[in-house]
Amino acid sequence: MKKTVVSLAMLLALMPNAWAVRTPIHEAAESPEYGRKFGGMIGRGVLNVSTGFVDLLVNVVNETKDGPPLIGTLIGLGKGTGCTTLRALSGGVDLVTFWVPGFNGFPVSDSYENCLATAPVASAHPEMIEPEWEEPKPSPAVSTPPREEKPRYTK
Repeated sequence: MKKTVVSLAMLLALMPNAWAVRTPIHEAAESPEYGRKFGGMIGRGVLNVSTGFVDLLVNVVNETKDGPPLIGTLIGLGKGTGCTTLRALSGGVDLVTFWVPGFNGFPVSDSYENCLATAPVASAHPEMIEPEWEEPKPSPAVSTPPREEKPRYTK
């Protein structure tokens, strides 16, 4: 029994990045078609409720690596607790309101790195995707003279 628990814990520790992918369930839950949305919201709700704890683990580990050990761990605990709560509530809303026509729930990010970063889905809502912004090119008429470098004197 002890070996099974340890093996499962090790497997779960290695799996968070594998779970952080966009699945057909996410796309179905955001579909405007009622029949497809119905099952997608149930699947997304179950997925979010059952894997919400992963946010806590990922945020604690990432913030501990990024910041000073104690401060990073505390920040990770705060972010992880917030994201775990948000993901669990989002999944609960999906499970309770899957039958409501025209309501697709409150999706959270597919990534456990940042639960607030959501990207629009091209297949479900093409009107939501903004065109890529390009850097403006300087016009040839307006040019700035090159900066002159001053000589450096060393002794």
